[in-house]
Parts: sequence; C-alpha cells; structure tokens
Amino acid sequence: MLNIREMMHVALLTAVMGILGIIPPIFLSFTPVPITLQTAGVLLAGGILKPKQAFMSLCLFLFIVAAGAPLLSGGRGGFGVFFGPSGGFLMAYPIVAFGISFWIQQMSRYSVMRFFGVYVACSIGILYSVGVPFQSMIMNIPFKQAAWLSFTYIPGDLLKAILCAVLTIKIRQALSYQERLMQKGGRSY
Repeated sequence: MLNIREMMHVALLTAVMGILGIIPPIFLSFTPVPITLQTAGVLLAGGILKPKQAFMSLCLFLFIVAAGAPLLSGGRGGFGVFFGPSGGFLMAYPIVAFGISFWIQQMSRYSVMRFFGVYVACSIGILYSVGVPFQSMIMNIPFKQAAWLSFTYIPGDLLKAILCAVLTIKIRQALSYQERLMQKGGRSY
C-alpha cells in the first residue's frame, strides 16, 4: 500500500510525462515514429521512484492516454496509438521504468555515470527490444529494416540519458535533504 507521499510522487511523475508531451515531436521523413522528450520522463520516473511506484506511474500515464487524453507528443491519445508504429515503445514504458528503478535500488553508491549506464541499458536495451519488433510487425517491414530505422534515435537517447542522470542526482539530493529535514521535525516546503 502506498502512503500519501508516495502517491503524490507517482502522480507527479505521471504529470511530468504529460507535460513532456506538450513539447512538439520531431518527425523524420523516413520513419513514422517521432522523436519526443517523453522517454526522458520514463528515465526520471525510474530514477526517482521505487520500482512499484515507477511501474504504476507509467501504467497510469498509459491508461490516461488510452482513455483518450491527448498527452502524447503531438497531441496524440486514444487506444489506437498502441496499435501504431510506436505502440511497442509505449507499452514498454512501465517495464523500462521498473527496470531502471530496480537496478538503481541495488546500487550502493549513486553517481551520474552509474545512472547514465542504467539509463542507456534500459532505455536502449529494453525499450528497443520491445519497440523494434512491434514496429516491424505493425509496419510489415523486415526486422532488420526496423532496427536500422531505430538506430537514428540512439544519439538523442544518449543525450537524454546523460541529462536525466544529472537531473536525477540533483532531485535525489533534494528529496534526501527534505526527508532529513522532516525527520528532524523541521518544515518541508
């Protein structure tokens, strides 16, 4: 069972995903899967929340999108987005967030480079292993062609991973400070 604070964190990261959807996607002429910043939200959810919370946050986001809210980049929403070329990537979001969070929970020390490594392994490893075969199936193209199309996104994913690693360290430090302050009986803002 989640306490109020944990529920607020889940809701906040779900909202961050929606806010990142406001930023317009970049469409490339050779692939229908757009470049978006929403994968950064997946990384942040996994880096900040506990595994169960990270999974719940992304499931909640996808449920809201499936219900018709136009929260995906470019104002997309509705159940049909899960049957488009980017559907596999979307459905992998909760798994990626859970994997990141689980892996980070096993760490004894945090650093930007460790977070970066986890983010790259999960965002490129898990996300692509689900998204690329799904894209191949939906677009009715060979797997190899779908994989080559997806390689276009790797530089951007690496950039998002390093930026999110730095941001996650800062957010975790702030949350840790706030937690210590509350334990001492101080006020939390």
